[in-house]
Amino acid sequence: MSGSNSAYVRTAILAAEPAPPGERGAMAWLRKNLLATPKDIVLTIIAVAFLAWALPHLINWLFIQAVWQGSDRTFCATAVQGGIQPDGWSGACWAFVNAKFDQFIFGRYPIGERWRPTIVGALFVLLLIPILIPKVPRKGLNALILFGALPIFSFWLLYGGFGLEIVETPLWGGLMVTLVLSFVGIAVSLPFGIVLALGRRSSMPVIRIVCVAFIEIIRGIPLITVLFMASVMLPLFLPTGWTVDKLLRALIGVAIFASAYMAEVIRGGLQAIPKGQFEGADSLGLGYWQKTRLIVLPQAIKLVIPGIVNTFIGMFKDTSLVSIIGMFDLLGIVRLNFSDANWASAVTPLTGLVFAGFVFWLFCFGMSRYSSFMERHLDTGHKR
Repeated sequence: MSGSNSAYVRTAILAAEPAPPGERGAMAWLRKNLLATPKDIVLTIIAVAFLAWALPHLINWLFIQAVWQGSDRTFCATAVQGGIQPDGWSGACWAFVNAKFDQFIFGRYPIGERWRPTIVGALFVLLLIPILIPKVPRKGLNALILFGALPIFSFWLLYGGFGLEIVETPLWGGLMVTLVLSFVGIAVSLPFGIVLALGRRSSMPVIRIVCVAFIEIIRGIPLITVLFMASVMLPLFLPTGWTVDKLLRALIGVAIFASAYMAEVIRGGLQAIPKGQFEGADSLGLGYWQKTRLIVLPQAIKLVIPGIVNTFIGMFKDTSLVSIIGMFDLLGIVRLNFSDANWASAVTPLTGLVFAGFVFWLFCFGMSRYSSFMERHLDTGHKR
């Protein structure tokens, strides 16, 4: 209104006020997360009481009474058993893990040739880190080297030939085999799972029936059965004189099994895409593959990142099942060393299993945290 006084209108935005003292700090977090309701208070008291009882015993066994150095079982055994412990078994026998650490990592790989898997591991880490960092450029070239060139180079370096001593795959073992199986399973299951998910949603009956049959049959069979079929039955279908390496059979079995589960995860993401996205792509004149590659798949994969990583974590842990077909992954090589008479004691097996469990947890927790990071990085409006 002309002539009205507008001097009261503020021309600058007020600075944000700090949160009230009762809404910030450690006490506010405790009230909100642990003491919000009577039920929360009771559960918190029970949890704190349990931790107060269990943690001292756990810390004492793992660290305080643990044996860190030693050359055989006598350092962890009681005096009655011929050991040096005077009044009972020691805590964790980390001397056993220290003595067998190289075997836990490399299995029975020849000692003089272990520089080869070390180089492969270093190259894998150097190529993986740029893939995981969103701001690093040339992702396509990096992925081509990581998933294309590195497996070929790694197989030559690990197996040998062309100037290198040949190391048969039955000598491979430990964490090296666990990582090989996991890497191949992840690298194969994701693209194959995408193809199977798209095929299951295809309008072509033959393709849809084949994909549905593959997914449902594989998902209905335990991984142990798949590994047995790959290890025992597959050679029966090969011509006389032909053979397939046992590690390759395990790789095929794990990849096939993971692909079926991955397909259902991806299909869930495809079904979550609004119909308007498909119609918008059609209105732009995009073909099926253009629409799928540019519009549908990026959104679907982003929505199901937790499911994808969950499948990867499950597959990483399931690699321990290859021990039933005579291969020794990390858990298998740890258990194999329990039979070493030089380290036979009551605390050796538990210590070895704790070590193996911690290694598995470390990798799985890392994948979980990176999954959360990528969810936050790619969040563009689906978060509620």
